[in-house]
Amino acid sequence: MVHEEEVIGKAYDSRLMKRLLKYAKPYWKTFAISILLLMIITVIDLARPYLVKIAIDDYIFTNPYVVVEKGFEEADRYPGIQFKGKYFIKEKYLPESYRDYPRYIIESSEEGYYLVPVNFSGESIPLSRSEYLAFRQLDIDGLTKLGFIFVLIVFLGFGLNYIQVYLLHKTGQKIIYNLREEIFTHLQKMSLSFFDKNPVGRLVTRVTNDTETLNEMFTGVLVNLFKDIFILLGIMIIMLRLNLRLALTVFSILPFVLLASLFFRIKAREAYREVRTRLARINANIAENISGMKIVQIFNQQQKKFNQFDEINKGYLDASLKEIKVFAVYRPFIDLLYYLALTILIWFGGGSVLRGTLEFGVLYAFVSYVQMFFQPINDLTEKYNILQASMASSERIFQLLDKEEDIKNPPNPVPLTKVEGKIEFKNVWFAYNEGEWVLRDVSFTINPGETVAFVGATGAGKTSIISLISRFYDIQKGEILIDGVNIKDVDQQELRKHIGVVLQDVFLFSGNVKENIRLNNENITDEDIKRIARTINAHHFIEKLPNKYEEEVQERGSTFSAGQRQLLAFARALAFDPAILVLDEATANIDTETEELIQKALTKLIEGRTTIVVAHRLSTIQNADKIIVMHKGKVREMGTHQELLEKGGLYYDLYQLQYKEQTV
Repeated sequence: MVHEEEVIGKAYDSRLMKRLLKYAKPYWKTFAISILLLMIITVIDLARPYLVKIAIDDYIFTNPYVVVEKGFEEADRYPGIQFKGKYFIKEKYLPESYRDYPRYIIESSEEGYYLVPVNFSGESIPLSRSEYLAFRQLDIDGLTKLGFIFVLIVFLGFGLNYIQVYLLHKTGQKIIYNLREEIFTHLQKMSLSFFDKNPVGRLVTRVTNDTETLNEMFTGVLVNLFKDIFILLGIMIIMLRLNLRLALTVFSILPFVLLASLFFRIKAREAYREVRTRLARINANIAENISGMKIVQIFNQQQKKFNQFDEINKGYLDASLKEIKVFAVYRPFIDLLYYLALTILIWFGGGSVLRGTLEFGVLYAFVSYVQMFFQPINDLTEKYNILQASMASSERIFQLLDKEEDIKNPPNPVPLTKVEGKIEFKNVWFAYNEGEWVLRDVSFTINPGETVAFVGATGAGKTSIISLISRFYDIQKGEILIDGVNIKDVDQQELRKHIGVVLQDVFLFSGNVKENIRLNNENITDEDIKRIARTINAHHFIEKLPNKYEEEVQERGSTFSAGQRQLLAFARALAFDPAILVLDEATANIDTETEELIQKALTKLIEGRTTIVVAHRLSTIQNADKIIVMHKGKVREMGTHQELLEKGGLYYDLYQLQYKEQTV
């Protein structure tokens, strides 16, 4: 099913999260440091409005001065100013026992500055500018000190934020690095049957897109969720301590916030599910059409394919618009609740300030904290989307990682030190899909140093045999032996090290010619590569390249001809000096001139090696020591070229058919 991978489970799955946290476990100390830093950063964020509140209430707006007569014994204990034989001490510094003392407050007008009595009847005392500044010196000193503290915590917050973000993202990248390597290593262990059933694009998505989505969860949701909690709890505690009545008034909005978030959670999940499914259809359609563009244009199907794409694209557009509607309602609604809370705050708080029952700085702090309170709630939409995508991605990744290897190494592998090259098939039965037998009770023996060819119609099982020798697939019945050892008892890497395979469809990696022959084996020197290239008659065309052996190879070797790619494949196989050489239709795509070059080299190549040849053109295998004729998964005939012709059986019919084609 094309869209099977897009089926989304829960928006939050504790089982999946538990598995994800195992990848974070080795870095728990870093995460703990990040959370600790977030706590400090949160305190700094919460402190800023509070410091402004102190600046407003304690220094900018003047507090009443309590008047104490000269000779006041405790004058040194409290900061104040001596004026006209009396001590003027700020009310906030004195205990409750001084509440009945005379009080003055500083006021200014166009006429000048005055000390105006507050709690008793008396005349205002005029102040000169120097006297006014003397009274406000304590406020100026306090503001200077407060400003210094404010700047200090701002820079401290910046530094801690940098460290926290760097640590968190570095750790997230390390986790994803490890996860990608685990997925890639797991993929390398899977048998070819696994790749037969899973499209390449899907597997690439697992290694790239899905892991990156998890990175966003680790860095953007998991740890920052603690910050949101710290912020919300911190704001609630500070607001309750500043003014209980005003705090409870603001908190009356919270039930509506919770209901809106719950509604969003349900609707966003439905919309997200539909968008992802429709997007998968678009991706599948585009991939299919681009891959088959040649056929589309040959049969003039552009309009039909466009109509199909247009229908799928409209479906995605409709789903995206539904998702946009959900977000278009939620965010503005949360903003509406924020402004409603702000309105209530200004209405009740402003009235209290005017009545003198609430300090203006407290109202300012409430306004700032309410804004900070709604910020994490607004971020909920983004975090919820990341969480949904992460759960879907992790489910797909774990489905891949939980897929057991079809072909496992034995617990105690038998070593293959020196391979002679004897190959035996004993009553082998094999099927790619259960019940659909490709090979039926196949038995034969290939002696060391022999050249054996397999021939037969398409689907006879020839290529399957060579895949089984390298244990790319496991047989259902029977035994396959190399030098008398069952290949199931041998380590896979050890087994394949002794087998060189040249396929009809040659795959070249990006890099240069030299690297494609060496394949990262540093034991193969540049001299070895050139010697092998001369042996296989590839040296002459490599030397004609602009950069010779350093010539860049484009994707899949698209800049080389089929014959050149095939020659490089021969050189690659020989560079590893295998005891067993397998040629699967290796000369099928080569022109006559190149084939003659390879035929001349084959005599040298097969010397001292067991060679297995799968061939369509019978002219290329007439000198084989043994020819095995396959038909419908069974061995029908076996013998030399001349012996099989004399039998007048299947091989004779195949030979006559090809001879007639060549004659025509």
